Amino acid sequence: MQANSWMAIAEQGIDYGVMGTLIFMSILALWVFVERLMYYKTINVSNHSNREKLELELGDNVSTVATITVNAPYIGLLGTVLGIMITFYTLGETGSVDTKQIMGGLALALKATAAGLLVAIPSGIFYNVLLRKMERILAYWDIEHNVSHRD
Repeated sequence: MQANSWMAIAEQGIDYGVMGTLIFMSILALWVFVERLMYYKTINVSNHSNREKLELELGDNVSTVATITVNAPYIGLLGTVLGIMITFYTLGETGSVDTKQIMGGLALALKATAAGLLVAIPSGIFYNVLLRKMERILAYWDIEHNVSHRD
């Protein structure tokens, strides 16, 4: 295979692999967020006698959103590094400076970074909203069971 065909495959790998992964992560984060919010609305703290068990139930899958928040920028960065590597490799192979080719490679790289941030930022918001909802439900449990956490 020629270098150009390898480069096209690599570019498609970045475009579909990295971007596809980020799209999957964003859908997963949104799904967990909506599922948890719907579950939190059904919680009746009176039905739970054990605070720790309630806290475990409230926290189910919340770590998934945190993991997406933390890792989405890294996946975007991976796409950026690969895109820049492809650009440099292409420049080395052709031996000439084609501005259109350079800009296309850099645009591909920056698209991956932007997508990573577009997944991470809302996921971080989702995570913080879920944590706050969990804290409020647990506070209601404490009030209902006359538990004080003050020192």
